[in-house]
This record gives sequence, structure tokens and C-alpha cells, in this order.
Amino acid sequence: MSPSTSAREEILARVRSATADITSEPRLIARSASGSLPSQLAERAISRAVGAEEGTLELFAENVADYRAAVVRVPAAEVGGAVVDALRSAGVQSVVTPTGLDQSWAEAVGAAFDVVTEAAATSAQQLDQVDAVVTGSAIGIATTGTIVLDHQPDQGRRELTLVPDTHVCVIRDDQVVHDVPEAVTRLRTAAGQQRPLTWVSGPSATSDIELQRVEGVHGPRTLVVIIAGTP
Repeated sequence: MSPSTSAREEILARVRSATADITSEPRLIARSASGSLPSQLAERAISRAVGAEEGTLELFAENVADYRAAVVRVPAAEVGGAVVDALRSAGVQSVVTPTGLDQSWAEAVGAAFDVVTEAAATSAQQLDQVDAVVTGSAIGIATTGTIVLDHQPDQGRRELTLVPDTHVCVIRDDQVVHDVPEAVTRLRTAAGQQRPLTWVSGPSATSDIELQRVEGVHGPRTLVVIIAGTP
């Protein structure tokens, strides 16, 4: 039995159990001769929901790209090389890295660019002299194409991701969820342990009264999202 079939059967079993004591038909659904129409509609809806979950990564990549961000999907072992390629494509020379960035990524970046550590970049003025930042991430939301940073050590303080002109953000495929409620559930923390959150939907952009789009006003002009996993 495939994972999708197993999930579908489990959901259907729960629906049947929850509705076992319902004896009346919904007034807005016409009953068929066999009385099976409501269950058929339920099964179709559940099938669509299961299919949507299976396409979460594809939906995430598509919606991120709709925001004019670059999307790269690579196996986890190739992230370091993909980060370097993205930075070279952006034409950067200097990069700031958070203290907790994956060591293999940091080494790959350090071998190709001038690196400024988070500890050395103590002010916005210093960060303004740096071309790019490389970070991890906390959550990706497929339905909105949004990346959420909770500023753990692999993401650094918020200032790091707002000042440099290019942001290369790595997200594992198991960090991508389908919708906002699921993201909020994962991000929920215990009392007293809350962290600042930055929600990123594409490069920074704004429009004037004539709808002239300008990028890079309130944050990075260029956003590259690298999805780490099996393409």
C-alpha cells in the first residue's frame, strides 16, 4: 500500500467514525437512489486534500518563484555548492554568515568569498558594506510562498537579513508545510521562550501611487531560496 493510499484510508476511517451517529442527510445535498452521494463527495474532497499535501514542495517552489525569487532544489549534500553558485550568479564579493550556519556551507562560502562573521558585523553601517547574507530558515509555507525566520543561530539576528542586498536562504524539504495554520502550530513556543519572527515573501518590494515597483527598499533586493532534499 502506497503512503498516499494509507493516508487516504486513515482519513476516510476517521470521517466514517465521526459521522456514524448522523442519521439525517444534509439538506443541501440531494440523496442518490443508493444513498451514497454524500460519502462519494466526502471521498473526493479527501482525495483532493491528500493530493494537495503530496504536492506541497512543488506548490512552495512555484509560489516562491511567483514573488520573483530564484528557487533551486538540490540534494542536501550539494547545498554548499549551490549556495556558492547562487552567490556567484548574484555577482557578490562579500558575505556575512550567522554564527550557527551549517559548517559545510560556511566552509564552501569561505573558500570563494570574503566572509564577515555575525560577531564582526556589529552595526547596520558595517552590514551595509556587505553584499550578501546566507542563512538557514525555520519554516516554509507552500500556499503563500512564505519563508519564516525565527532567528535561531543558523539564521542570525534579524538585522543580518534586512541590510545586505542579497539573501540566500536554505530550507530543508521537511521544513516546508502546506498552510499558515500548520506553520503557526510548528512555530508555537512555551511561555517565556518566544523569539522574534520574520516572514519573508519574496525580495523586498514596494510600489508608489502609479504602481511603479521598486525592489530592495526595506530589505534584500535579491532572494535565492535553496530547497535541500531530493529534487
